[in-house]
Amino acid sequence: MTATVTSASARALAIPAKPRRLAIRAAGWIATAIILLAFWDIDLEWDKVAGLPSDLVHYGSLMFSDPNWSMLGEAALQTWRSVSMAWIGAILGVFLSTLLGIPAAQGVGPAWVRLPLRVVFAVIRAMPEVLIAILILTVTGLTPITGALALAIGGIGTHAKWTYETIEAVPAGTAEAVRASGGSLVEVIRWGLWPVAAPELMSLALYRFEINVRTSAILGLIGVGGIGAMLTDYTQHREWDTVGVLIIVVIVVTMLIDAISGVIRRRIMEGAKVRGVERKH
Repeated sequence: MTATVTSASARALAIPAKPRRLAIRAAGWIATAIILLAFWDIDLEWDKVAGLPSDLVHYGSLMFSDPNWSMLGEAALQTWRSVSMAWIGAILGVFLSTLLGIPAAQGVGPAWVRLPLRVVFAVIRAMPEVLIAILILTVTGLTPITGALALAIGGIGTHAKWTYETIEAVPAGTAEAVRASGGSLVEVIRWGLWPVAAPELMSLALYRFEINVRTSAILGLIGVGGIGAMLTDYTQHREWDTVGVLIIVVIVVTMLIDAISGVIRRRIMEGAKVRGVERKH
């Protein structure tokens, strides 16, 4: 008995094996080589890099020393169009991601459904929204709906992954209870998985909208409308006082959306606070 306890203690106190220094050094050298090659390949002009701070001060003064506030109304209208693209893209993308992401979760969909869906999600994640928009505009043209569809399709790759990972993180007890009582797959999802995963999924949906707001401005650079298209036009014409107003509007609207969305997401995840009662975590 004593020998058994002694051997068990020895195993518990065994010193872990040292990491292989050769592998760590090789990985470090490879990473360093990749970084150096990247700097070498882009052919940086170091004199321009050194003058970047003074250039930023110069153009910043051109944009913000005397902004053209007469363009404030048009800037707000185009920002609203970008936000509309982001909202429509978020609704479509979250809806499709939820429908496709739940069957892709381990323990929900069979392997012949789950694995192909995950491959599709990975392919979509590899395609930036700008590339998706370029492919779509051959059919829909340079319109805001092109941006909304690009945001919807581009969001599926990431949001569907969030969806099936959230479903897989749900404790198995409730789902097993529904399954043991004779519930079908739809009933297991509805009563065993969805009530637990819904708050997290709704929070992620709002986060998807926040991401779309920023991406919609980038999509405007290719001409699908919104504040990005306006920024491109006035930057090309070097009307810096108007560009300054556009940037101010974009920053203010984005910060407001982030703040409001953050409050809603915290409310969803934490629930309403009861006055006079101290919440203990």
